[in-house]
Amino acid sequence: MTPEVPDEMSGDAPPSAWQRGLRALTLLAVDPVGLTGLTLRARTGPVRQTFERALDRLPGPQRRIHPDLSDTQLFGGPDIAATLAEGRLVMDKGLAETPATLILPMAERCPPGLAARLGQLLDAGRGHSLILLDEGLDADEAAPAALTDRLAFHVDLDDTGYRSARIMLPAPGDLDAARAHLPRLRPSTDDITALVALALRFGIDSLRAPRLALRAAMAIAALDGRDTLSADDLREAAELVYPARATLVPQEAEPDAPEETPPDQDRDETTEEAPEDEAQDGDDDGGGIPDDMLVEAVRALLPPALLDGVTGRKPARQAASGTGAGRRRKGNRRGRPLPSRPGTPDGRSRIDVVATLRAAAPWQRLRAAQRDGHTSARRVIIHPRDIHLRRFEDRSDRLLIFTVDASGSAAMARLAEAKGAVELLLVQAYARRDQVAVIVFRGTGAELVLPPTRSLVQAKRRLAAMPGGGGTPLAAGLNAALALGHRALGQGLSPALALLTDGRANVALDGAGGRARAAEDVAQVAGQMRAQGLAGMVIDTANRPGDASAQLAAQLGAKYLALPRADADRISTAVAAALDG
Repeated sequence: MTPEVPDEMSGDAPPSAWQRGLRALTLLAVDPVGLTGLTLRARTGPVRQTFERALDRLPGPQRRIHPDLSDTQLFGGPDIAATLAEGRLVMDKGLAETPATLILPMAERCPPGLAARLGQLLDAGRGHSLILLDEGLDADEAAPAALTDRLAFHVDLDDTGYRSARIMLPAPGDLDAARAHLPRLRPSTDDITALVALALRFGIDSLRAPRLALRAAMAIAALDGRDTLSADDLREAAELVYPARATLVPQEAEPDAPEETPPDQDRDETTEEAPEDEAQDGDDDGGGIPDDMLVEAVRALLPPALLDGVTGRKPARQAASGTGAGRRRKGNRRGRPLPSRPGTPDGRSRIDVVATLRAAAPWQRLRAAQRDGHTSARRVIIHPRDIHLRRFEDRSDRLLIFTVDASGSAAMARLAEAKGAVELLLVQAYARRDQVAVIVFRGTGAELVLPPTRSLVQAKRRLAAMPGGGGTPLAAGLNAALALGHRALGQGLSPALALLTDGRANVALDGAGGRARAAEDVAQVAGQMRAQGLAGMVIDTANRPGDASAQLAAQLGAKYLALPRADADRISTAVAAALDG
């Protein structure tokens, strides 16, 4: 009954994020109700798709839900389609009626109300578990804390490569045997005390954390077929549950100074024999792991942000665990509504009641006459072909890459315009699902001054002092935009270029001067961008627009717009209109 373990985990090397994720998934398959679920933070792509395929190993049915899930769909209520079709009240049981694993994509968009109701469902102990698929980019875009606190594991695969994503899990028979063995385990008081004390040292104030860590340790022991918990079980459980919850880094305890004792007392104490129960404490296999070893095991897996920002003291003001009813959430986006279409309800699509009644209304007299022999029927007769389903356009996130020419005497004005346009576009990013990045090129190279973000606060901080002046390495700026666009495509984004320049390049890719070589490099990089299909536009910011920028737009296959004296508002409006059109 030994689970399959990747070769990388057989040595002394620490497990990777992917391996820890598979281990968490294995334990969740053993005890889905006790561990309640996990949070998966990963962008849409092959790595996440591979991990989602591994979710099929979880026992029981699975249902995908949406952040816009209604109370009727969750807890039950009138079934509108069946009620209209049968002419009597038909009740839908809802998802809460049947135990299942609920999978919530776009968990960072989950509203506080739905988070509270899902937390209530998990606390009720009806046999449900929850998988949160968190696609947030920034630290302030995350799944609700009210839900993540209830789930045992947090798996972050943002830095995992596709080649490392191999599914290696125990055989189904081994998982069934571990689930059958789980009720036999009885943890000791020492096991519980060790996990609670460890949570306290890392600033974890929720009692759910040690309870979930204990359930994880029991699942590990059940996989090995043991009836008691070992020190290794506690250590591995703490490594999986505590790092994402830690709020401080424990400091190493200084050794206490030895107390001075009278010579006679010291001699008498050394001659006393240790009690038998104290002599046997070191042989206890359950809670005998030293506290320092547990602390170091969890410390090694703490998030880098915590290690960089915390020095061992608890913050003066900690963030609340809940989301709060009045809290504003960034990234709370929806798809664009599309016209309703006829269809069959499948439990996931929502019925457009108005469109359904509009389709059925012209046929009521004829249907009533065919059914009852007269046309005075008081109820609406709905046929399956009348039912219309709501549709939404689910666009992938767009990355708008501002590439700004910061060379020459007009650099300061051009940078100010670009900065203002970026801030205006970020204000609209909540509804438009846009992210913005800024690349500045001047002197002999290009610099990414604002990485892809949707945060207006971060953009203002990064763009506060952008450099300007020097030569015009246009090819270097295009090359940096090409590389960023290629990375964005690999993360499931749709990159678009907004190039602000006068088109007069005078620095080649290698940093050498000369307009001829610079023009050749620009043409070469522009051809690569056009072959990649990178959409965008060229904004000619020269006081007297000439042929250079128009020729560059033709080489890129991009739209050309001359705005010699444009302000930030005109630039942002022009970019939004051009890219949407």
